[in-house]
Amino acid sequence: MEISNREPRPQTTLKNSAEFRGVGLHTGEETVLRVLPAGPDHGIVFCRVDLEGKPRVEARTSKLTKKERRTGLRDGSAEVCTVEHFLASCYGLRLDNALVEISGEEIPGMDGSALPFAEGLLEAGMVEQKVSRKELRLREPLVVGEGLVSLVALPSENGFSIQYHFAHPKGGVETFETEITPETFVKEIAPARTFVVEEEILALQEAGLGKGADESNTVLVGPKGPKPSQLRFENEPVRHKILDLLGDLALGGFDLDARLIANRSGHNLNHSLVKELEEQCRALEEGGFLTRESGMNIRDIMQLLPHRYPFLLVDRVLEIEGYHRAVGIKNVTVNEPFFMGHWPEQPIMPGVLQLEAMAQMAGILLFRKLENTGKLAVLWSIDRVKFRGAVVPGDQLRIEVETIRLRPGMGHVMARCKVAGKLVAEAQLKFTLVDA
Repeated sequence: MEISNREPRPQTTLKNSAEFRGVGLHTGEETVLRVLPAGPDHGIVFCRVDLEGKPRVEARTSKLTKKERRTGLRDGSAEVCTVEHFLASCYGLRLDNALVEISGEEIPGMDGSALPFAEGLLEAGMVEQKVSRKELRLREPLVVGEGLVSLVALPSENGFSIQYHFAHPKGGVETFETEITPETFVKEIAPARTFVVEEEILALQEAGLGKGADESNTVLVGPKGPKPSQLRFENEPVRHKILDLLGDLALGGFDLDARLIANRSGHNLNHSLVKELEEQCRALEEGGFLTRESGMNIRDIMQLLPHRYPFLLVDRVLEIEGYHRAVGIKNVTVNEPFFMGHWPEQPIMPGVLQLEAMAQMAGILLFRKLENTGKLAVLWSIDRVKFRGAVVPGDQLRIEVETIRLRPGMGHVMARCKVAGKLVAEAQLKFTLVDA
């Protein structure tokens, strides 16, 4: 796998807000979904406005929670479920950044398809942002699952496409293949509604599911139906399986340049594929092959951090994922002032300065949060410090921070420094936020 050699497309967000209201397919409860514009590298983030503190849940694989017959996300006490149809619309339309306020646990089922979401987002309009979208181009086949249930990702010279083989409950195998573009998504995939096999209804009811499902939002497949006149497409169920797959792929946070062949896959297998792709993406990043940048250069960094020469130890920010993760670099040269007095005959970057670089990168991540404007992040504690290798002139120090906990007045992060993919230092850092 490699980063695509095509010119990366700009990230996008909404021009105006969009609102959706409806009953959840499984809970049967009515919820309101309000989709708002968000900044670059924010990602799709759900906000439970009905809960105290309005907790947020990022649409990432790290937030997956086990749910039967649907995709669910959880962060602490906040949970959002049946997100796949809405996320498929974001992924299919290439909407990358949005804050999604929701008044309950489950996304509205609408008419059982992604079309109402797609039409609402298109009506709100989308605008490009000054940061590129990450794109992965497959170079070698990747397989998850086995036997009759599998997902195969193959290199492609023609962009992103999906072929799905669906074992139809009424017998036989339905196959559908399409290139995935915003245009084909709206025309060929988004209108396909969710379906249920008639003989499974009792088991769903006993599990407390399907409380909001009826003939207005769910296609019933059984001995007596559906009739061709009741379908939007002759092969509507297999198209809906592609819709679900796209919704799960959205959790990866990248565009995919590959041909996917799905054989009877469901949400669990879809999640496995996305996680495998994420691992390969992470390996590319750590090896220095990912050159996508967040747009934060040294001038932007100096607007956020109070540090100046010789103690400013972050040269550029490569990537920021919401308030969850940030990656920056420090180019280490023999001209660094600390080499003059720290083992000048055998220059090694002091470990304490690696810690300082990690703290500064964490500060950049924390300062992006709007309520932290006008605050200073003061280092409170350093735990679980380990140094695993020497950093010398000519090295490029890759500084990664991931949020463990972030609440008003306090930030807790896991930080790592790497050189050429090798871990050289790590620590957990806690900050208290004080008035500047």
